[in-house]
Amino acid sequence: MQWHDRAIILGVKRHGETSVIAEVMTHERGRHLGMVRAGRSRAMQPVLQPGNEVEVTWRARLDEHLGEFRIEPLTLRAARLMETATAVYGVQAMGALLRFLPERDPHPHLFEALEVILDNLHNPADAGELFVRFELAVLNDLGFGLDLTECAATGARSDLAYVSPKSGRAVSRTAGAPWADKMLLLPSFLSSEENRAADIDSLNAAFRLTAFFLHRHVYEPRGVEAAAAREGFVQAALKALRAAATPDELPA
Repeated sequence: MQWHDRAIILGVKRHGETSVIAEVMTHERGRHLGMVRAGRSRAMQPVLQPGNEVEVTWRARLDEHLGEFRIEPLTLRAARLMETATAVYGVQAMGALLRFLPERDPHPHLFEALEVILDNLHNPADAGELFVRFELAVLNDLGFGLDLTECAATGARSDLAYVSPKSGRAVSRTAGAPWADKMLLLPSFLSSEENRAADIDSLNAAFRLTAFFLHRHVYEPRGVEAAAAREGFVQAALKALRAAATPDELPA
C-alpha cells in the first residue's frame, strides 16, 4: 500500500530511540498517523514542527497498519509561527480541534482553510476571524453546523442579530427581541448581509458563540475540556487587536 499527498504537521511523539510517530493533516486523506524513521535527527526535527507543510509518502503492507512516512519539506512556517502568541496558540488549538475528527476521514476544505489561517496567524484581526470560521467548519463536519443564513422564526435574511442556543439557527433582531437576554449574539462579520472586518466586540461575541456550541456538542459529550491553547489564542488575539485599535474603536 502506498500513496502521496500534501500534509501539514500537527504534532509528533517519540517512538523508540530515533524515530517518531508523526500526526499530519493531509489534503486528500484527512488526519493521518505514520512512523518517521530517524525523525529525531538534526535534519528532520526542524521539518517535523507543527504548522510546516510537507509532502508525504505513506507505505504499509496493509491499509489498516500504522505505516511509515517519507517526508519532504514544502513550506517551513514553524519559525515564523513562533514569533507571536496568536500563532503559537493558534497552531495548537487548531490541531486539538482536528483531533475530534475521525482518523483518515477526508476533509480537503479543512486542509485548505488550515493553510490560509497558518499564513495569517501573525495578524490578530485576520487570525481571530479565520479561527472562528475554522471552528464553525469543524462543527459542521462533526454534524453540528450552525445555520446563520436566515431567521429561524420568520425566514428573513436581513437584520439577523442573534443565534438561538437551542437550535443553533440565526434569529432576526425583531423576532428575538423578547428573548434577547437568552440569545447568543450573532457577530456582524458572520452575517451574510454584512461585509466588514471583525472588531473587538464582534470577535469577542464570535469566540463566545463557537465556545458555547463546541462545549455542548463536542467537549461535554466526550467528557473533556477545551484545549488550554484555545483560551490562550482568544486572549492573545483580543489583546493584540485592542493594542492596535484607535481610541474610538475600543469598547465603551
